[in-house]
Amino acid sequence: MNSSFAFIALGSNLGDSQQTLRRAMERLEEYSAEPVIKSSLWETAPVDCPPDSPRFVNAVVGLMPKPGETPESLLRELNALEREFGRQPKKVLNEARALDLDLIAFGSETRNTQQLVLPHPRAAQRRFVLQPLGEIAPELILLGQSKPVAQLLEVLPPDSTIRKLG
Repeated sequence: MNSSFAFIALGSNLGDSQQTLRRAMERLEEYSAEPVIKSSLWETAPVDCPPDSPRFVNAVVGLMPKPGETPESLLRELNALEREFGRQPKKVLNEARALDLDLIAFGSETRNTQQLVLPHPRAAQRRFVLQPLGEIAPELILLGQSKPVAQLLEVLPPDSTIRKLG
């Protein structure tokens, strides 16, 4: 696995989430200098969401940033793609959404601004990120972590509600 890859977590719990994520994964090819690496789709329970939130479909994509791309420029492109897929400005924290794209890591870059924290501060604690990430980059060590993704997954509490989709 090339350590220059950027990893994007995808999530959806509004509309046809599986179709939305498949289309978004195809669109992410446009932002990559090489073919993207795609995880399976995973159905997961909502985390830190309003009561009665629908279940999520999650995935992770690894892409090779194009020359000159920065974490900030990629984040702007991801935000534009979310809007293209119908994402509205937040009214409620973690409300249901057609498409959520989170930049998890961008090579060895670190950021700590109001707009962007890299690596993503909660990725290592979230099974809905690590499960699909572990499929495509099990040996990846997220900056600030000492263990690869596969080992981080092993120490998370089990979750019988997560399931790989066909």
